[in-house]
Order: sequence, then structure tokens, then C-alpha cells
Amino acid sequence: MVRLLSPFVRAVTYTRWLHLFIAVVWPAMWMFVEEAWWIWLAAAVTLAPAGLVPAMRTVEGLQARLLLTGHRHNSQTMDIVVTPSASWSDRGRLVVWLETRLLLGNVTAMLSMQLLISTVDLVMSAFGRAVDEGVLILLDGHQWWHILLAPLTLAALAVTVVVSGRIVTALALRLLGPSPAERLAAMEERTEQLLERTRIARELHDSIGHALTVAVVQAGAARAAGDPAFTDRALDAIEETGRAALEDLERVLGVLRESERPVSSRPTLTDADRLLESARASGAKVDADFTGPVDTVPGPVSREGYRILQESLTNVLRHAGAVPVRVSIEVAGESLALEVRNPLTADIPGPGRGSGLRGIRERAALLGGHAHTGPDRGDWQVHVQLPLR
Repeated sequence: MVRLLSPFVRAVTYTRWLHLFIAVVWPAMWMFVEEAWWIWLAAAVTLAPAGLVPAMRTVEGLQARLLLTGHRHNSQTMDIVVTPSASWSDRGRLVVWLETRLLLGNVTAMLSMQLLISTVDLVMSAFGRAVDEGVLILLDGHQWWHILLAPLTLAALAVTVVVSGRIVTALALRLLGPSPAERLAAMEERTEQLLERTRIARELHDSIGHALTVAVVQAGAARAAGDPAFTDRALDAIEETGRAALEDLERVLGVLRESERPVSSRPTLTDADRLLESARASGAKVDADFTGPVDTVPGPVSREGYRILQESLTNVLRHAGAVPVRVSIEVAGESLALEVRNPLTADIPGPGRGSGLRGIRERAALLGGHAHTGPDRGDWQVHVQLPLR
């Protein structure tokens, strides 16, 4: 019973009813000047060219969002679009919407008014008062039991309000909803947003994770060494790594604050010396070999390559500590090969564990390349192959 009555206590039920009445206000006002059937035909003919105006879809969409769905004008929902018509298909659907809304509004308004008048006439007839002619229910004289029919007409009025509102809402979702092209564009935009969030998460993980790993390793080494000179060098390394991490954090936050900001300011493989020096300052013996024109590597590949190298060195410091590390970066032909090797230790991060290794593989796959991480001939190896085109 509660579920049956729930539509009658929702505000949107009555705003939908109001939406239908708005559609027939101006023809109804015209009827006060001259009562003629052709007025409704003239109204229908007038709406056809109005529906061809692109901005008309914005007006109808905003009105439908507010009154039919209860959404605000700035809502991100795509159920009903508020952008101007972009194609003749959109204009055609809008014309059909305007004509259908006029017809349904006219029927709903007339039926609602007649049911309301019939309810009043039934009550008046039960008390012996004269009633108007032309009501939906033909009354025979003045009978007390006429008042028993009043709840029936009120129920019919309530059903008319609910049913007509649901019909016009369904039509709006069909005729004012997004076209296939708009749905595809919205899906692509949503995909881009998800990819951007994933990229930002990787940026934070790689940059901040690297800085914290270096700081922890340096602090532990300085405490174990007990040498003031070594402690000073460790503090300098921690400070430098912290500054670099703050710069990276600022870049990532800049992307969040300003979505149109270019990514060209992000570090590339030409800045790899900073990573190597940071790892050396943490005690690792890094031997680097750069082959080919690294500075000619395309921006997206170079930036992702930098992050892959950063995460690889972070994993070395985190799991193996101050061990010899061999870094090889080779640019040849149409591909970039990046390899980081270090001796295996007891703490081996298996190939399927850790968000860092997963991030390396995801970065490589995103650029059309591939990555291999795992034991290889007594070493732990990260080998990445990225296409340059």
C-alpha cells in the first residue's frame, strides 16, 4: 500500500504535471481571444520551425531536467542533454518532442480540468445545488449518494497526474536524450578521465615512493655508520631528494588544479642523472650506460621511461639496499630499450606483487610496448621495450 501511494508524495510527480501545463499555456491564452479548433493546429505548425533552432534543445533540456527528473541545470547526468542541436537528427527529434508534448499536454490539461470540475459538481449535486452541463459524469437530479462518487473522480485525477508524468518523462529521455555520437563522446571523455586519474596515481606512487625510500635508506645508513661526515652527506641527499619530490608533487597537483595544463614540464630521460645520483647517494653502486640519442626520444615515451627508471631504482633500494646496479638505456631504430639489473637478495618482490611493478607493466602496455620483471641469471631484472612511434 505504501509503495502504491509513494508517487503521490513525491514533488517530481507534480512538477511533471506542471511541465505539461506549461506546454499549453500560450495556445490556451489564445483560446480566450477566439475559440476555434484551428488554434491548436496553428500552434502545432508554429512549433515545427522552432524545433529546428539549435538553441531550442538547450531550453527544452534545461526545463525537462528541472521539472521531469529533478536534476539541477549543472548536473553531469547524460539522461537529458542541454547542449544545442548538432545534427539534423537532433533537430528532428526535438520537433517530434515539441509536437508530442503539445498534444499530451492538451489531453492532460483537459482531462484534469474535467475531472476536477466533475468532483466539485458531484459534491454540489449531493447538497441539492445546480451543476454545470457538460461534465464527464451525467447526473440525474440531486441525489445524496452523488458525493460517494467524488473519491472516484479524485482517484482518476491522481492517476492522470502520475501516468501522464511518467509518459512525458519517458518521451523526454527518448527524444531529448543524447544521440549515439554524443554517447560515444561522453564515454570517451569518461575513459580519458579514468586514464588521467590512473596516471596521477602512478605519478604520486613513483615520485613520492622513490623519495621516501631514499630518505629511509639514507637515514638508516647514517645511523649505522656513526660518521659525522657520512651523516652530513646523507642529510644532503635526503634534502635534495625531498626537494625533487616536492617539485614532482607540485607538477601532479598542477594537473589536478588545471586540467588543460601541458605535461611537457614533467621530467624525461634527459633528467635521468638526477635519479642515478640519488641512488648513488643512498649507497647503491650505479653503473649507467646510455646508447643512442636519448634526447630525441618522443616526449610521452621519454616521460614514461623516466618514471619506469625511477620505480626500478626505488625497488632496488627498497628490496635489495645498497647493491651494485646496472642501468642500460639504448635508443636504436624505432624502439627504446631500458634495463635495470641488480643481484638477487632474499627479499624478492614476485612478478605479480606490488603496485610498482604493475605500474611499470601498465606504462609499457599503454605505449604499445612490453615489460619483463623477475629473476634472470642470478639477477633481478626489469627490462622494458618501448616503441618510438
